[in-house]
Amino acid sequence: MAEIWIADDDASIRFVLGEALREDGAAVREFADAESLLAALDGAVPDVALSDVRMPGASGLKLLDEIKARGLHIPVIVMSAFTDVASTAAAYRTGAFDYLPKPFDLDQVRAAVERALAQSRPPPPLPAHEPEQELIGSAPAMRELFRRIGRVAATDLNVLVTGETGTGKELVARALHRHSARAPRPFVAMNTAAIPAELLESELFGHEAGAFTGALRRHPGRFEQAEGGTLFLDEIGDMPLALQTRLLRVLAQGEFYRVGGRELIRADVRVIAATHQDLDAKVENGQFRADLLHRLDVVRLHLPPLGERREDIPLLAARFLARAAADMRLEAKNFSPAALGALAQMPWPGNVRQLENLCRRLAVMASGREIRVSDLPSQDAGKTAGAGWQDVLRRAARERLARGERNVYAQLRAAFDQALLEAALTENGNQRGRAAAQLGLGRNTLTRKLGSSRIRKRSKP
Repeated sequence: MAEIWIADDDASIRFVLGEALREDGAAVREFADAESLLAALDGAVPDVALSDVRMPGASGLKLLDEIKARGLHIPVIVMSAFTDVASTAAAYRTGAFDYLPKPFDLDQVRAAVERALAQSRPPPPLPAHEPEQELIGSAPAMRELFRRIGRVAATDLNVLVTGETGTGKELVARALHRHSARAPRPFVAMNTAAIPAELLESELFGHEAGAFTGALRRHPGRFEQAEGGTLFLDEIGDMPLALQTRLLRVLAQGEFYRVGGRELIRADVRVIAATHQDLDAKVENGQFRADLLHRLDVVRLHLPPLGERREDIPLLAARFLARAAADMRLEAKNFSPAALGALAQMPWPGNVRQLENLCRRLAVMASGREIRVSDLPSQDAGKTAGAGWQDVLRRAARERLARGERNVYAQLRAAFDQALLEAALTENGNQRGRAAAQLGLGRNTLTRKLGSSRIRKRSKP
């Protein structure tokens, strides 16, 4: 049975909260101030604590400080009628598990307490340090891409990487460099669309002192910086035509001049270019040189959009979430099966980069160690129309059956039930009675199906 302590100087709030949590099967102790709760910690430790912020004597924030000073890992849910930015930021900074504004709905409290009780489970391990971000995926298109990278990396051929924005084209370029004989030499990346056209020539080829106003000293360009290694030119389709001519000379003859210079410089550089644009169409429109395209497009590698490799989304999401926790020194979290299912159905116009940014946001904003469907922003949690969810289910079943897994029916049935229940609870504000009625279930049946997520079913570790 879970043990929950409540500290609030308002006896009516203590009574209402205590009765609601006892009804859910928890053992509840009530305290009129923070000092009384702290004194009780000498003989016992609760699974979760709820505390008002402003009370006579020590405040709820002081209570948080003292619990932390004693080295106790108790999830504390802070309650307050004061919801200004300073108060909420101070609560989270001090270590509050969650912050509930008064007046609150009891179902809100129940949901927060359930999430806090999940803290009793061991956190997922942090990932080992990754010196380089790697391309990952098991979708057929990604397996074919890995095979082609492996064959091309060992050569010095120029490569054109194509794909929508956010698919990870620079990761392909880095993988080609890392697995080539040029790996000990520099990898230099340059986004040609991010540099003003009048400065692009100088950035690529460098300049001599006095070449133009403000050129006070000699400046080596990206080709010199990448000598012996790899130069990655991102968004090559935005390069001005005049500069395309100079780039073509380097690719054809392996030499160039700095801006304002007379010294011919030899360039031993492998060029990998990338674009999200249709360069063939730009050639037809006279916006891109056909001979330059032929020089760059010796080997073309295409990165599929995330929507075409949905089976990779759970793996990518787990990796991004773990990496975000490690980078920001946060407690590790994981996704519930239902949340992973929702991610796999969402539209991803921003591709892998959008998924990574969402995971970083969730690592900071989601309460507790488990991220649920309700934590996903509504604009990201798009619903699949028609029979789309059935297609996802069929694909998941086929993948598991192809891998020779056992108990596939039980696994997918459990995941389906969990997703359905969480969706109903989310749509009904976590009110179980309304959710059960909408699903056509009895409240007791819904409670039983929720299983270990119920307070009454939890036991102290």
